[in-house]
Amino acid sequence: MLKLSMASHQPLVAQIVTQIAERIRTGDWPEGMRLPSIRRLSADSGVSPLTVSNAYNRLVADGLLEARRASGYFVTRQEDSGRVLPQRTVATSVDSLWLLQRAYESTPNHIQAGCGWLPDSYLFGSGVKQALSSLGRKSELINLGYGNPYGHEGLREQICLMLSRQGIACNTSSIIMTHGASQALELAVRCLAQNGDTIFVEDPGYCNFFPALQALGLNIVGIPRLQDGPCLETLQKLAQVKAPKVFIINTRLHNPTGTSCSAPVLHQVLKLAELYGFTLIEDDIFGDLAAEKTPTLAYLGRLEQVIRVSSFSKTISPGLRVGYVACSPSMAHHILKLKMASSLTSNGISEAIVHHILADGRYRLHLARLREALSELQKSAGKKFQKCGLIPFEKPDGGMFCLMRFPHEIDLLALTKEAALAGIMLAPGSYFSPNNAPSPWLRFNITHTNSPRLFSFLNQRVFQKP
Repeated sequence: MLKLSMASHQPLVAQIVTQIAERIRTGDWPEGMRLPSIRRLSADSGVSPLTVSNAYNRLVADGLLEARRASGYFVTRQEDSGRVLPQRTVATSVDSLWLLQRAYESTPNHIQAGCGWLPDSYLFGSGVKQALSSLGRKSELINLGYGNPYGHEGLREQICLMLSRQGIACNTSSIIMTHGASQALELAVRCLAQNGDTIFVEDPGYCNFFPALQALGLNIVGIPRLQDGPCLETLQKLAQVKAPKVFIINTRLHNPTGTSCSAPVLHQVLKLAELYGFTLIEDDIFGDLAAEKTPTLAYLGRLEQVIRVSSFSKTISPGLRVGYVACSPSMAHHILKLKMASSLTSNGISEAIVHHILADGRYRLHLARLREALSELQKSAGKKFQKCGLIPFEKPDGGMFCLMRFPHEIDLLALTKEAALAGIMLAPGSYFSPNNAPSPWLRFNITHTNSPRLFSFLNQRVFQKP
């Protein structure tokens, strides 16, 4: 159906988007046509469901496809058949797909107040440059072949050392490198759940992963996130009646609330998982930005009961796409089989770069400075929001996120449209709900809250009482 090349410099998602857009432009795929399901196109093209899901989401955001609940994806009406993509105007309906599309655009003078990553100036650019320079002089250190399916051996050893400093004992047979944390999450879920099974996620939670879970035919149930972790009462009640296979939980510097779970809550989550027989997947992608003594499930429950997922996207560079799974050796064997079926191996060159950075010794200093900078930014941003009249969900100790609401009811989707016209990208809380439930909250990235224009815009709406 689609001709994709693993050897192309163009990412697989971009290849899918380009080819589908061309077929729509030429009329080969007419208005109203239903596209293959995510699972069908994934199988036919030899790529993961997450890759197809991201491509479809981008085409929806571009106006070429329409997503219909429980029906699939359909070609929309194209007024001008001579164009490949529509003009970049403000979407008539803003949702999490719209947010995803706008978040990855780089527009001058556009304030990315709701985006989910750090600006380049906070990342470890100097470490990447130094690694590239060093590896370029020692070409034998880079494996140009497929490499070990588990991933770069030296990097896995460094990850074991990192985890040991957090009290998490493991060896390299427990570590599998992946194409970012998203693939790590997908592989872990696919090992544990099948079509029709129920899995628990946090509400609010990681919205970009919800479409991939739905594409796997899973029943997604949200567990309310409180200031100190998931609501234990709801978790127990739903576990009794839903019989979940998995609970995906973001324990440290949670996205989008910015909060971390307390140790007592984590102990109870582990007890409930054992009692009701579900597996815990700890999405710890922001963990390196948290204080080193912040408790984790992997520390309290060990890797026999917990699968830990993380990456270096938030601290070194998202462009490297280096993530990993840490789990028991037996679970690692199952995950490895799925990884090889979908992508053979991961990116050995990117992994070599990250390995050099970790082995060099400067990464820990970079993390210390980054944590300190984000902690100070949280304090200053909190004062600005307080002065503006916004109310916090909780005051995070660090990390890049905080959740705020207006002191009165306001149409946040309309506000988001209005903000986009003013060159400000906001992220309403409903985007982060698995059921798109209404929410009074807005997620802010504190590294993008230094613009007077942002607070001028918010101030005007605070005093515009309904």
